[in-house]
Amino acid sequence: MGHTSLEKIIALQKKTSCIRNLCILAHVDHGKTTLADSLVASNGIISSRLAGKLRYLDSREDEQIRGITMKSSAISLHYTTGGNEYLINLIDSPGHVDFSSEVSTAVRLCDGAIIVVDAVEGVCPQTQVVLRQAWLENIRPVLVINKIDRLIVELKLTSQEAFTHLQKILEQVNAVTGSLFTSKVLEERAEKDAEAQSSCTENSSADQVYDWSAGLEETDDSDLYFSPDRGNVVFASAIDGWGFRIHQFAEMYSQKMGIRSSVLLKTLWGDFYLNAKAQKIMKGAQSKGKKPLFVQLVLDNIWSMYDAVVTRRDKEKVEKMVTSLGLKVMSRDLRHSDPKVLLSAICSQWLPVSQAVLSMVCEKLPCPAEISAERVEKLMSVGARRFDSLPEKTQELKKAFLDCSADDTAPVIVFVSKMFAVDSKALPQNKQRPLTQEEISQRRELARQRHAERQAANQSAESPRSADAGGTSTPAGPAGSAVTDALCAQTEALSVKAAVEEESKEHFVAFARVYSGIIRKGQKVFVLGPKYNPSLALRALPEGCSVADVLPSIPHMACCTVDRLYLLMGRELEDLDEVPSGNVLGIGGMEEFILKSATISTSPACPPFTPLSFEATPIVRVAVEPKHPSEMPKLVRGMRLLNQADPCAEVLIQETGEHVLVTAGEVHLQRCLDDLRERFAKIEISVSEPIIPFRETVIRPPKMDMVNEDLGKQQKVAVIHQVKEEQMKIPEGVQVDSTGLVTLTTSNKMATVGVRAIPLPEEVTRLLEDNVELIRTMEQFSLFAWEDKTLDINQKILENIQDFKVKLESNLQGHKWRGAVEHIWAFGPRRFGPNILLNNIEGYRRPSVWQCLEREKETERAEIRDFDNSIVSGFQLATLSGPMCEEPLMGVCFSVETWDMKISVPQAQQDSVDEDSQPSEPNNDDQSERSDMHETSSNRSRSRAEAAGGSVDCYGPFSGQLIAAMKDTCRYAFQAKPQRLMAAMYTCEIMATAEVLGRMYAVLSKREGRVLQEEMKEGTDMFIIKAVLPVAESFGFADEIRKRTSGLASPQLVFSHWEVIGSDPFWVPTTEEEYLHFGEKADSANQALKYRNAVRRRKGLYVEEKLVEHAEKQRTLSKNK
Repeated sequence: MGHTSLEKIIALQKKTSCIRNLCILAHVDHGKTTLADSLVASNGIISSRLAGKLRYLDSREDEQIRGITMKSSAISLHYTTGGNEYLINLIDSPGHVDFSSEVSTAVRLCDGAIIVVDAVEGVCPQTQVVLRQAWLENIRPVLVINKIDRLIVELKLTSQEAFTHLQKILEQVNAVTGSLFTSKVLEERAEKDAEAQSSCTENSSADQVYDWSAGLEETDDSDLYFSPDRGNVVFASAIDGWGFRIHQFAEMYSQKMGIRSSVLLKTLWGDFYLNAKAQKIMKGAQSKGKKPLFVQLVLDNIWSMYDAVVTRRDKEKVEKMVTSLGLKVMSRDLRHSDPKVLLSAICSQWLPVSQAVLSMVCEKLPCPAEISAERVEKLMSVGARRFDSLPEKTQELKKAFLDCSADDTAPVIVFVSKMFAVDSKALPQNKQRPLTQEEISQRRELARQRHAERQAANQSAESPRSADAGGTSTPAGPAGSAVTDALCAQTEALSVKAAVEEESKEHFVAFARVYSGIIRKGQKVFVLGPKYNPSLALRALPEGCSVADVLPSIPHMACCTVDRLYLLMGRELEDLDEVPSGNVLGIGGMEEFILKSATISTSPACPPFTPLSFEATPIVRVAVEPKHPSEMPKLVRGMRLLNQADPCAEVLIQETGEHVLVTAGEVHLQRCLDDLRERFAKIEISVSEPIIPFRETVIRPPKMDMVNEDLGKQQKVAVIHQVKEEQMKIPEGVQVDSTGLVTLTTSNKMATVGVRAIPLPEEVTRLLEDNVELIRTMEQFSLFAWEDKTLDINQKILENIQDFKVKLESNLQGHKWRGAVEHIWAFGPRRFGPNILLNNIEGYRRPSVWQCLEREKETERAEIRDFDNSIVSGFQLATLSGPMCEEPLMGVCFSVETWDMKISVPQAQQDSVDEDSQPSEPNNDDQSERSDMHETSSNRSRSRAEAAGGSVDCYGPFSGQLIAAMKDTCRYAFQAKPQRLMAAMYTCEIMATAEVLGRMYAVLSKREGRVLQEEMKEGTDMFIIKAVLPVAESFGFADEIRKRTSGLASPQLVFSHWEVIGSDPFWVPTTEEEYLHFGEKADSANQALKYRNAVRRRKGLYVEEKLVEHAEKQRTLSKNK
């Protein structure tokens, strides 16, 4: 606990105005954990000499080895300034892009953030990401410009050049903040304009005046930006232990120069200089060629210190500086061979970084009671629901958030952002503690009693054996004693083994924050899942019910008792009996009720908090299996624990039975596998090669061939003919016309379906991907309408759906897309994917997917409507796995042109059971809800069929035949068009020095990368290169680029988009030029063919390859005799 006792922290937890909840955010290797070490050392928890070396909050072994933070860790610190005591709940977060989900869990629990920026590298990609996360969560940031020592030691800048460089960094950070502010204001203005237009359509007048202002002029942004004169910027070198705000120098020089500190504070940063003759501060230092005040009074002193201690090692000058500053430096530090040790000893006393940062935190960051109403409404508004659409009792809880009251009458509201695993021996109740004198004497007495009982047992075993032997001596006594000792030893061994197993068992602790009320040990609370709906719960529960009452079952709500409460102290936990509002804490015993995140409350009216937004998308998949099949239950349990412990990792079980682990990147994958082996499963596992995701699509007929020559009319005909003959392999009974319309008849010849595949524009595909949640809402509304139920959709969601429809119409232009939006039948796969099913059947009108906007039912032909779901299910199956390598389709529109049936409805009902065999994810709650609804409609059709009675078709149920026919028709229509693979792409941002650019480009080109942008950072020799790289080529990329560039280039990979691979996966050379250019096999240049064959080989599908090319007879060298 360091200098501060547990009792002191408990007392400070009750003073909400003295609490500061904050996290440290930065790009990787910008010095977050080193700064955190300095802050931890200020409380005496670690030695100040170890700050920056110990990395106290990096408690994992792999964190220490790699030198990067992989998880968020919290610690409570005590700080006193101006006679006031503060409790600072500090959360250190990772900077690596693979662990950005940990940043999201940390930001949600905080009211403020320390943004750390490297003074040399400036604003990096992850810096922009964390600034955006802080902005989206409405928390207030402060800035620390770290590693200023690098400007002196590495870049050898003068103090004047360093000042200019620091100004540019400050401009970069403020530019990012300003862009976030501008986008928010413009969004709000657009919403107001839309509301104004809808409200005054009837009251239109001729003298309307349009307001051309964007709303930026009226909005106050004075407290938004970082500026040293406002006190929200610290200049620091955490590794050397120093840091300052300019107000420290303002107070120091106000006494020496006789100038008010308020005047110095305003002029120390900016274009001001000191006129020595007039003893006045003048403006225009840059134009007059004068030294700015900040350089003259601040930076020159620091540069002189480094020059004397590090560069020249001038002992006399150092001693004079130490004396003039009134510092005490130990003689061993003065004699130390490493000048950095002496520098740290001097600067940590002169300008301690912990004092500068903690004083800024206490002054500039808000306490929990200062939470804004805007943030509260955002936290309470799940999905696209507006705050005013929530139930009245739920809206009343807003006051509890704003009050942040710790009264017993206040409702308890707690948010759990993640679950993290802890060893049993690390829990406070299992820690070894020194024994008291009474306990030692009790143990001695117990040992004497056991010894006496053992002797008595030995004597009783000897006496009957001696009597049987007639008083003669026998070895029975020693044998009985040996048996007794063996039994005792066995019992002790079993108890020790059970104790070891209990110690090695993983316990989960909830990482949480109290927003209202007091949570106590043993208290009963509601645990609300992310999909909990307070409106439904309040209707189902009796008025005025509490947690103690016997309540009916409510979806996504559970009642539990709080087992234990913990104070988070980095690597250690401390027991607490209660925690008042405004504090960060750990909660034990919640692993059975919470998977990843949840809301805890004593009120059923409390809504679940808005889900966390993760910047990194899980994209890297591997299949995992135990080396010994008998250990499969251990693997299943271990993966379940891993899924709970990692907020971003996903665990899936595929249809093949494979256990698949999905992670955000290569480093994240390695950490998850290490945890699985060493902590959760504790078995040897076999890991497959990464499962690379691909998508299949179709394109327009190409205009250029593989050697970039224009395809003439004759050649185009030849290419199309070749595609039809060699690649389609369409069986008999399937008709394909010249326009690509494919017609197929069911097995019993009773129905015929005609489908055409059309490539969707890129903008439409992107629009479908970005609006998945809206499509889900539309699908849910359609299912409720099918069951004659109603689904309440608030006005904001309806407006978003209307905007989505308008954007689709604007992007689907041209004669072939005329009226296409109104004829959309379904989206797929899984009913919300980036593919469209169009209803172009003449005379068939069915309910539109936009019926939530229309609110009216259309008339349809009943004989076709009964099998509508069969057509949709066939489309879903076809888009779930394409014909090339059984990967999902993307950007394809299937237009149903004809659908003829020769079967009557009563006859079809006798033969069929309308089964909607829609593919669904096994662990997706939304899918399970939808499948329940479809099952109800299927049962309705099944009851009609059973009531009608009759014979069964030898080809199976008619609905099943129709599903299969529709699926095959879509696949053949897809094959009738030019097919392409789509690869998942990373955005790659690399920082490298000029001398390694050539080697870095060589690695990029070798891995099919493409450079988009290259720019040089002003004032440095660093280049920032932006490129795109296929995910399939990314494994080992970071290690290779570091090896080839000797560690001078570091990449950041973030999933960006899907991109069509230009080469045809079925292409083979035919002309003489192609044979000369690509060779006979042409497999080296065809990247799409390589990927396609790799995926098919992994899935066990047929691959068209020659195993033996030259089967010559081998010569026998020796003859057997």
